Amino acid sequence: MAADFSALGVKPWLVTSLAAMAIKRPTPIQAACIPEILKGKNCIGGSRTGSGKTVAFAVPILQMWAQDPFGVFALVLTPTRELALQLAEQFTALGAPQNLKLCLVIGGVDMRTQALALAQRPHVIIATPGRLADHIRSSGEDTIAGLRRVRVVVLDEADRLLDEGFAEELVECLSVVPDQYGDTKARRPARQTLLFTATVTESVRALKEGEGRAKEKGGREVFVSEIDTDSLAIPPSLHQTYLFKSSTVHLPFLHTLLSTPLNSKKSTIIFTNRKATAQILTHTLKSLGHRVTPLHSSLSQRERIDSLGRFRAGAARILIATDVASRGLDIPEVEMVINFDVPRDPDDYIHRIGRTARAGKKGESVTFVDENTVQLILAIEERVGRKMEAYVEEEGVSLEGRVVREELKKVSEAKRVAMLNIEQGRDEKGRKKAGKRRLEVADGGERKKLR
Repeated sequence: MAADFSALGVKPWLVTSLAAMAIKRPTPIQAACIPEILKGKNCIGGSRTGSGKTVAFAVPILQMWAQDPFGVFALVLTPTRELALQLAEQFTALGAPQNLKLCLVIGGVDMRTQALALAQRPHVIIATPGRLADHIRSSGEDTIAGLRRVRVVVLDEADRLLDEGFAEELVECLSVVPDQYGDTKARRPARQTLLFTATVTESVRALKEGEGRAKEKGGREVFVSEIDTDSLAIPPSLHQTYLFKSSTVHLPFLHTLLSTPLNSKKSTIIFTNRKATAQILTHTLKSLGHRVTPLHSSLSQRERIDSLGRFRAGAARILIATDVASRGLDIPEVEMVINFDVPRDPDDYIHRIGRTARAGKKGESVTFVDENTVQLILAIEERVGRKMEAYVEEEGVSLEGRVVREELKKVSEAKRVAMLNIEQGRDEKGRKKAGKRRLEVADGGERKKLR
């Protein structure tokens, strides 16, 4: 492995930018992919979460762009707003010495503002597929014209983007960029395609074969690097445990688990399968004295950014999230991950627990299990190649005893109040929306009178 980035062919200005971000030596995925991408090859990079995949594609993209900084050079697609924001931060920091112009295209932000930014031909566009597809359908040719000459397309978290849920939007996004074969008559080269993922799924493997056939038709050569994927995606420093209890008492046990002497100060992410569950946990645990903050799709973009910022800064000790927080987010100090709900897809489990035990640090995961989710646990264990251990209580602490004696009634009451507050909040939001609609209708009537 290269001792530093200079040995990989990275220009001095980028080496300086990396050093300013405390990145001085390349990780294995960076050492493998950066030189090959700089040679113009397509790349499929598989490496476990936290291994530095963003730098592996951002550095060569910025180096190639700086040689000809004109028009839209790269399009980066990623599945969630939070990942898009994080990618934007890293690209901006690395590209600052060369005055990189970046455009972020995500939901929850005014489309007109985004359309104006796209029309200005930024150098790099980072987008979620749904919002970019909206612009392609409705914002006009002036907005999307720059995409037609994109040189590099990146699919970050490629296994997720290639799921059926993104299929229609992904096809729409790729329909406006150069294809993978190029056009010799129009002197338009084949686009360079970079796919990065922590878990190499069947859909990614199928794409490997397709990209290989593309070369035969005039496309680019394909470089493939798989480092620490599949079962090795789980760091050896991560201790995986489960807590088997009836689902009716999971919440009291969660509160008690978070309050034990060893856990009461740990930075923790709690994952749920549904945003409704995340809302109930947030309100209940907050009323029980825990410093919690939520992250799910029912929140506005500003609320999501603020919530993640509070957790990163330590203002909130516990982040309660759906799977929008399970992939790629760089939160270095997470000490424990709790699966309040067992994920239905074993790969989602890998991504969730990958939020802890990063960069060689120790971490712990606790998964709540009941009689209805045992089969899901067995599927997860088969996928990761390791058995979970039963959660061992701290010396002198009986979770069962505390729940039965002290916490059951208190938590039940807190949950009841939480559900009432959530319902009242929904009613208030509904009244505000209805009032806003009435104002819009009235405003429309006044405009007609003035015509």
